[in-house]
Amino acid sequence: MMTATGTVTDTDIAQLPEIVAPQTVAPKDARALSKLFFSRLAVLEEGTPEYQYARNTLVEMNMSLVRYAAGRFRHRSDEMEDIVQVGMIGLIKAIDRFELSREVQFATFAVPYIVGEIKRFFRDTSWAVHVPRRLQEARVELAKATEELSCRLGRAPKVGELATLMNLTEEEIIEARMASNGYNTTSLDAAIHGDHDDGEAALADFIGEEDPAMELVENFHALAPLIADLDERDRHILHLRFVEELTQSQIGEHLGVSQMHVSRLLARTLARLRQGMLTTR
Repeated sequence: MMTATGTVTDTDIAQLPEIVAPQTVAPKDARALSKLFFSRLAVLEEGTPEYQYARNTLVEMNMSLVRYAAGRFRHRSDEMEDIVQVGMIGLIKAIDRFELSREVQFATFAVPYIVGEIKRFFRDTSWAVHVPRRLQEARVELAKATEELSCRLGRAPKVGELATLMNLTEEEIIEARMASNGYNTTSLDAAIHGDHDDGEAALADFIGEEDPAMELVENFHALAPLIADLDERDRHILHLRFVEELTQSQIGEHLGVSQMHVSRLLARTLARLRQGMLTTR
């Protein structure tokens, strides 16, 4: 019983039965025992061994609630053990917040906590790429709407039809579809089995790489009209230097001018072309 000072006596603790294996208690018995343990937990001092015994026993006796709630998510690819561990957090939160004065069964109170914790785990960790919360939620609704319309129409629904059903714009539907791509990822080293006897190939083998020659093509396209604007002599000098790869001295002999004059002509022409390239970018 409680003393005048509010401390707990041995008589109080004696009212809690010693349960050797709380996890093996049948759900029906656990409901009755939980009421007793919750009533004692309300008057025990937090942090004491007696309080910890009552709280830990409540957790172990009600683990069947976690397994029940986790069973709803067996279709997920996540390890069931991980889902159960997350559900245990919800169970502990429910135990810490439950009061007998609520006049509801503890199971009724606890299951929403457990399911909520599991859903939060999926929402925060399952996406391979970070996606805004509104798009994560839109993805779920989009999947439901797609299934509903597919059954109703006998074909894959169009974007406009989904937008009408979900009361969203077509742009929002497209955005939600794109966001769905962030839910799962595949390793670039993942093996891909083809229809031919070529052995296994990695996904990375089918992904294009940046081609440095593409920038060269862009430069050629930008440079062509600039060269066309040059006079015939300057174009001829460029041809001799960069196509026929003659030296400046050889170009001078070919044109009957000095190597220094060829150098000045090339420098002026290249500066003009360089300035034109910078202007067009």
